[in-house]
Amino acid sequence: MAGSKYTYVRNFELPDPLLPGTFMVFRLDGHSFHRFSDEHGFTKPNDIRALELMDHAAKDVMEQYSDIVLAFGESDEFSFLLRKSATLYNRRQSKIVSTLTSLFTSSYVFRWATYFPDCPLKYPPSFDGRIILYPSAREIRDYFSWRQTDTHINNLYNTTFWALVQQGGESTTQAHATLKGTVSKEKHEILFSRFQVNYNALDARVRKGSTLVREEIPEQSIPNDNGETPTRPDEPLESVAPSSIRMRKRTKPRTKVVVLHCDIIKDDFWDSRLEILSD
Repeated sequence: MAGSKYTYVRNFELPDPLLPGTFMVFRLDGHSFHRFSDEHGFTKPNDIRALELMDHAAKDVMEQYSDIVLAFGESDEFSFLLRKSATLYNRRQSKIVSTLTSLFTSSYVFRWATYFPDCPLKYPPSFDGRIILYPSAREIRDYFSWRQTDTHINNLYNTTFWALVQQGGESTTQAHATLKGTVSKEKHEILFSRFQVNYNALDARVRKGSTLVREEIPEQSIPNDNGETPTRPDEPLESVAPSSIRMRKRTKPRTKVVVLHCDIIKDDFWDSRLEILSD
């Protein structure tokens, strides 16, 4: 298309590329979600429906963008890790942030009725996003360890706080005063001695958050072009149909996004998934 005398205004649009060769962490948070959760009657301290909805929206984002190799979420936030070599949108910060934020938000709204069938949206939820760059695997591990530690600290406080309010008969002001200055051990003791709650026995989802990773789909479970399941790995090659042979030559295995509720601070998680920080 030919230019016009007005095209000069494009010169004011400045590039905003992110530093190459660095890990990108895209972090998304709910905007004014205290009000949103109150308006929509979220169960305190944790509404499993809301947490599952967040997981589903995050999974939609991860399935759309293969450069995302890991995601971690708690409450109304999610962090997504993009590989070092990612060239998504030429690493333009504004493009990545706006696109991923809008996709997550639209997915959250789209799937709302699945998790809250009896509670219509009273107004649209919103999320804000940002990108942080990290130079090495060490900072990435420390970042996600920080987020999971924060999950534990917040959930232990909230679990104890709402036990004091809902079961202990305290006002919210009294409950805050009761917990002021307490350490983790004391909160555990309050839960167990006053309400017979063993915090460590609670659902791992609320204690450890949600971790989304890609897991390889076993080859034998992937149907071939004719809708048939490939043969067993130990079957002689000469007895395998040509289409199945093509399946075995696949250089990049197919994967699926799965949701875990596990420890991501210790070495075990990272040692078993070296591909996450491979580049």
